[in-house]
Amino acid sequence: MAKFTLEKQSYEVPNTRAPGQTGIYRNARRPVIEDSFSPKVKTMIDIFNHGLKISKDRPCIGTRSIKNRQTGERGPYVWQTYRQVNHRLTNFGSGLLNYLNHQLGDTRTERLPIGIWSVNRAEWTIADLACTAYSFYTVALYDTLGPDTVEFVINHAEIETVICSGDHIADLLKLRHKIPNLKTIISMDSIGEEGPARPGMASKSAIIKAWAAEKEINLIDFNYVEGLGKKNRRSYNYPKPDDLACIMYTSGTTGMPKGALLTHRNFVAALSASYKALGGTEDDSSISYLPLAHIFGRVCDMNCFSIGGRLGYFSGDINMLVEDIQELKPTIFASVPRLLNRVYGKIVASTINAPGATGALARRGVATKLANLEAGKGYTHPFWDRLIFNKVKKALGGNVRILITGSAPIGKDVMQFLRIALCCDIREGYGATETCAASTIHYENEYKAGHIGAPFTCNELKLVDVPEMDYLSTDPYPRGEICIRGPNVFKGYYKDEEKTKEALDDEGWYHTGDIGMIDERGCFVIIDRKKNIFKLAQGEYIAPEKIENIYAKDPIIAQIYLHGDSLQNSLVAIVVPEPETLSALVAAKLPQVHARKLSFSELCKLPEVIELVLDKMTLTGKKADLRGFEHVKAIYLEAEPFTIENELLTPTFKVKRPQAQKYYAAQIATLYEELSNKVEPVKAKL
Repeated sequence: MAKFTLEKQSYEVPNTRAPGQTGIYRNARRPVIEDSFSPKVKTMIDIFNHGLKISKDRPCIGTRSIKNRQTGERGPYVWQTYRQVNHRLTNFGSGLLNYLNHQLGDTRTERLPIGIWSVNRAEWTIADLACTAYSFYTVALYDTLGPDTVEFVINHAEIETVICSGDHIADLLKLRHKIPNLKTIISMDSIGEEGPARPGMASKSAIIKAWAAEKEINLIDFNYVEGLGKKNRRSYNYPKPDDLACIMYTSGTTGMPKGALLTHRNFVAALSASYKALGGTEDDSSISYLPLAHIFGRVCDMNCFSIGGRLGYFSGDINMLVEDIQELKPTIFASVPRLLNRVYGKIVASTINAPGATGALARRGVATKLANLEAGKGYTHPFWDRLIFNKVKKALGGNVRILITGSAPIGKDVMQFLRIALCCDIREGYGATETCAASTIHYENEYKAGHIGAPFTCNELKLVDVPEMDYLSTDPYPRGEICIRGPNVFKGYYKDEEKTKEALDDEGWYHTGDIGMIDERGCFVIIDRKKNIFKLAQGEYIAPEKIENIYAKDPIIAQIYLHGDSLQNSLVAIVVPEPETLSALVAAKLPQVHARKLSFSELCKLPEVIELVLDKMTLTGKKADLRGFEHVKAIYLEAEPFTIENELLTPTFKVKRPQAQKYYAAQIATLYEELSNKVEPVKAKL
């Protein structure tokens, strides 16, 4: 086999081409499909034990201390070692078994669903690892899910025990009449007897315990379960590789989520491939803030354990994330474009868009470094880094050696700028819950952007024709639906045979619904989406997510919902601008408006500001070669962001299209009315 080069990133397995599809593509460096980096690592608990063997008494998981409980001021991280975490997971797993066996008389000892509901924290991880060691499987509830979805998941997965943070106990008790299977709540926070607020008044603990008893729910806390286990330790009940590790409910943009069945083999294959792609040692550290109920966050955290590294949890408030990063100074940082676009905006404002000599100097430095990067000379520069970028990279603590971005496409310009500004290796990855997050990723030293790299070592890919959208494997650069097969691919959807058959074919290929292309370097590029397409009045098909991703590359766009339907000729959009970027744009282009010192919400209502943003979007669309009918013709500027709480976003920050359409029905109607009232100017006859 030829020596590996970034100019030939995928290996096409010989004699695998067939009518209507490409050949089968694998990782060019290691074309043999692998499911583990070690014969001894077969399950999730083996992954942790591998890190334990490496690091023993080195730090494992860290939580920020609280300096001042009244102000919420945080102090340094306080660490538990691998050996301490090992003791705690053994105690908790033993205690859980003891409680179910003795207190409840439940003789079932394995393969029971255990719900976990909280933000990322030490107890989440300890509970999850304990479940893997004793052959339970977990079902994560998104911390910000609405009551309807919590009710659906608990009932659908038949969960009897939920481990949750103290703030969710009341949520579960309120739902009690709708979740009859629930028997036990284990609080991560202490519910021990504290003194009453005032003499003669019951304590909060007493009230919550009485409420749980009234609802016929066993309410205990994490410490109590660990204590039960410490008194009577049980041997591990190791799962088999093909046993269920978790049911992970995908955050669907329509309807209730689907429960993806993920086994230990799935996780180990994905983690082993990540280990080989990203490397790492016990000296590495990472911050846990991506939701653990989502596959990307789960795999990133477990990857840290696989190398014996340190994992610090964020404070629980995303607004404090930057402060947490400054304290932890991670070497590995996993993120999503939504956050990286904000980082990009702030760095741009303080460097190339800065006034005077500072901006001029930064522009020269950026131009030089970008030219070097495009020429394959790396993302560092001895002079410009010392002068400018060693300070810039401290935005993420200063020690990041590798940054992984996933869950949505990131703009080419944003990716290349961050590579040279943060002076680190940035890799874009592509995956899904159904592939355990690991499908493709950039190789190290990648110097181009706008693609999702090549297959991980755990799976293989092919493209299948989508003739109705004119995407064919016989195109000059092959195009079609991305299909994935390997030991990381899930087993199906829980209690949903119909959806399983739609997603998995008889040969084990997972059909992603994403349209991909293979470029001249053997890299995969996402170019469209098979689902969520609609037709305009003139008969043209629109893939809204593709167009939204193009507009979202502009820093002015924080969030966007694109709308069109078969009764209309044009596209309109609801746009949430990035406040700081909008303010800077208004200051530069509309100084008379900026002088009025209007609030963000007031700016969003001004016709001249709306026109300014639309003009910028039109320019972005032209640069991306959008066809005429793909351009947005009218926009509504929304000052309030789309959130999970207002039910416009999924927990993975995707727009819920039907909900957004309903929520903004009046604004959309007004936009179309304005478009219909516009009179096209009559061209003078020559």
